[in-house]
Amino acid sequence: MVEYGNGIGHGAAGQVGGSGGGGGAGVNTDWSVQIGNAASDAWNTFTALPAWEMALIVILLIGALVVVRRAL
Repeated sequence: MVEYGNGIGHGAAGQVGGSGGGGGAGVNTDWSVQIGNAASDAWNTFTALPAWEMALIVILLIGALVVVRRAL
């Protein structure tokens, strides 16, 4: 039954960990956790930027919001 994910995951005496065909071992499929991780990664990337790049991004974001508001 390898086509259903039951290949090596059920090795001799069950010593090989497997996922049973639903993703990989250790893969978290909880969307709320993934969204939180993405937001955390984005914030960590933003705070690692030099100050002038942070200021430039904030100014561009505010400018984009003004343009979108005028368009609507």
